[in-house]
Amino acid sequence: MFDYSLAHWLAFGAAAVLLNLSPGPDLAFILGKVAQGGRRAGFAAMFGIWTGASVHVALAAAGLSVLIASSQIGFAIVKWVGAGYLIWLGIQALRSGGASLNVAGMPLVSLRKTFRDGALVNIMNPKMAVFMMAFLPQFVVAGAGPVAAQMALHGVLIIAAAALIEPVAILLGDAALGRLRRSRRAALWMERALGGLFIALGLRLATEKL
Repeated sequence: MFDYSLAHWLAFGAAAVLLNLSPGPDLAFILGKVAQGGRRAGFAAMFGIWTGASVHVALAAAGLSVLIASSQIGFAIVKWVGAGYLIWLGIQALRSGGASLNVAGMPLVSLRKTFRDGALVNIMNPKMAVFMMAFLPQFVVAGAGPVAAQMALHGVLIIAAAALIEPVAILLGDAALGRLRRSRRAALWMERALGGLFIALGLRLATEKL
């Protein structure tokens, strides 16, 4: 089982790394949380994103993602729920008015909520379902094992490739933004910028088409 050629692994590895290097809503969400609450918030968001991605991998392997990818109604429902959730997160950040900052000006961030938000943002992005159904079958090889198992393997490895990139982005982002976060005024403006970012991501998702 899983008997692949070296060329297969090289092609897949390059694709997985390039996919994770491409700027997208997941990385934007993670870095937004770094700006808001530092590296701990960034890692919580990252693990939430990975959890959501794992759900999409499982759905694709089970063949259930095709229900979203092939249904205009299903795609629209998931899209609007996801867009609404992102916009709601953005409005919350804009309306906080500094209420989420402690007396030292540092953001008060719930790691559990950040993890949950990351997972839900990813799960409720229908483009992820479409992507998994379009991308993973390209690396299914006849005779290398059950199709579902092959898709699950490659999906998990895409998430593993993110582990080579996203932690570095979190640490670099935290180092760059750490001094700004220690200023109450700067932290407040970063909170507002985060709100604007989430609203922009929500509006972008709302305009996506199948």
